[in-house]
Amino acid sequence: MSATIEVNTSYPEQKLDSQHYPLLSGIDTPDDLRKLSPDKLPDVCSEIRDFLIHSLSKNPGHFASSMGAVELTVALHYVFNTPYDRIVWDVGHQAYGHKLLTGRAPLFYSNRRLGGLSGFPSPAESNYDTFSAGHASNSISAALGMSVAAALNNDSPQRHVIAVIGDASISGGLAFEGLNNAANAKNNLLIILNDNDMSIDRNVGSLNSYLAHITTSKSYNTVRYRVYRFLKKLHLINDKSRGRILRFNNSLKSFFTKQQNIFEGLNIRYFGPFEGHDLPRIIRVLNDIKEMSGPRILHLRTTKGKGFKAAEDDPAYWHAPGKFNPANGQIIKDSATVKPQKYQEVFGETLVKLAKSNPDIVAITAAMPSGTSVSMMAKEFPERTFDVGISEGHAVTFAGGLAKDGKRPFVAIYSSFLQRGYDHLIHDVALQGLPVVFCIDRAGLVGEDGATHHGVFDLGYLSSIPGFTIASPRNESYLRHLMYTAQLPDVKSPWAIRYPRGYGEDCSTDDEMHSIPTGKGEKLRDGKDVSVLSLGPICSEVTDAIAKAAEQGVDTGHYDMIFLKPLDDEILTEVAQAGRPIITVEDASVKGGLGSAVIEWLSEHGYHIPVTRIGVPDKFVPQGTVAELRELCGMNAAAISEAIINAKQSDL
Repeated sequence: MSATIEVNTSYPEQKLDSQHYPLLSGIDTPDDLRKLSPDKLPDVCSEIRDFLIHSLSKNPGHFASSMGAVELTVALHYVFNTPYDRIVWDVGHQAYGHKLLTGRAPLFYSNRRLGGLSGFPSPAESNYDTFSAGHASNSISAALGMSVAAALNNDSPQRHVIAVIGDASISGGLAFEGLNNAANAKNNLLIILNDNDMSIDRNVGSLNSYLAHITTSKSYNTVRYRVYRFLKKLHLINDKSRGRILRFNNSLKSFFTKQQNIFEGLNIRYFGPFEGHDLPRIIRVLNDIKEMSGPRILHLRTTKGKGFKAAEDDPAYWHAPGKFNPANGQIIKDSATVKPQKYQEVFGETLVKLAKSNPDIVAITAAMPSGTSVSMMAKEFPERTFDVGISEGHAVTFAGGLAKDGKRPFVAIYSSFLQRGYDHLIHDVALQGLPVVFCIDRAGLVGEDGATHHGVFDLGYLSSIPGFTIASPRNESYLRHLMYTAQLPDVKSPWAIRYPRGYGEDCSTDDEMHSIPTGKGEKLRDGKDVSVLSLGPICSEVTDAIAKAAEQGVDTGHYDMIFLKPLDDEILTEVAQAGRPIITVEDASVKGGLGSAVIEWLSEHGYHIPVTRIGVPDKFVPQGTVAELRELCGMNAAAISEAIINAKQSDL
């Protein structure tokens, strides 16, 4: 059985215009690329950039990162025998060019659409995609495993394994764990550091500062390569002498450059930094070092958004800009219809307002200040705002330390990224009962980013942790009230407030904030036939569903639970004693969430009432619009209405 929901949508191939793309249209696999003479490769790069500009201007995706990695992508597939040789992309934002060179250009118009290409490398999609790459910092560890496996398997010919990691991703803790292990395990891993001095938001931390200033003498590199080639011809370089030669090289480089290299300090050979858009030189260097034994790092300096001036000038905005005019870079806005505020904006404004009256409030984000709107807090209170980079585990424990000494941390992290801090949630916060407020952004189905980014597991992975209060507002106003409640002095344990990506429901956010009793829900509607319990903003789908069911004569009661933990005993007692069929609705996995908690409560209290759980099935959900995915998962208004009608009929 597939672990992913299968979609039957089929997209026809759209062949590339051979006149407009004379080279790219003839590349179905990297074998075709490798048949080209080196002088043709810059033209391939130009065609890839032109294709990406025109394709992504109409069907939005991750733009600037892929534009900056074009020469690197072409060089890798030209030098290495992919897919036999493995390329492991980190995050995958920069892998669109890779998709074009591996047979997916005719389907690229379906990128990030339901049933189309994934926006990230996916092994289920192509054997050229060697490992899932939706979250950052995993490439070195995964590629190291492949390199060690190749050695254990005695693969012949030698299988080359390359990890491509960005300067932001390499700051993640997992990347450092992989580097440390790579220095001590027998492997021939090549790590390429794609250093564009930019993550989604500007990079932070001492490592980024180090990378921004690292220099390598041009004369030193020239001498080193000549000596390397000479020693290799004489067979004087081998594994036994590797450590001694590395130490000598490190000392020599430190002498010339007057600085120690952090990577060579780990006994990993370091090459660079080189200009990442100098295609002939990248190819030459890759050929020089590809047969070397032991782990190596090749440091390339690239420009995010390369080849499109607007993206080069503002790479953070052009990370994923939406639709735009390919001729001038002008962003194409949605219709002039006034829209409600986004949940992220409401969160940011509320946080600032609370911080003005509560000096103990501090804000933490993990490389997403603008995405979470923590940037608003940073503007008002820079000394109380902390962007820790791609280090979610550290963010959680850091918040625990702040809370231990009297601060009230608000930690804003996307739901799918908070998964990486799970042990820290338990050991460093919950175990000590520390009052950290986790504002879980992008909770629920997020849309086109797909399976790696849907925030559907947080209810399940948090609900089993003792002492956690877990809440979800049904609209923007309740988000403000919950944030206000969570920072009150009498709250002395961790809180989690989850809310979705995107626009709210145009509720007033000017009303005075007030506290909400912990563990208390709200009855929204009486009904004599069926009881629906919902959690979070999916409440609006339930409201529509109840109206549809009423047209069929079904009278439905509706309760907004607000809290998953603790559950509202009074509401559950009321619906249980009424004996009506119960339907639970949540924008999360049905395993371990609201539905599971309600069934457990009924069982513990001796009630035997049928419960229909509506939410994300126990499968990974692909990419698509939120509306499409809710329909696919059977959790839109039409599906909920049908479940209500069926529940009444089964109860007759």
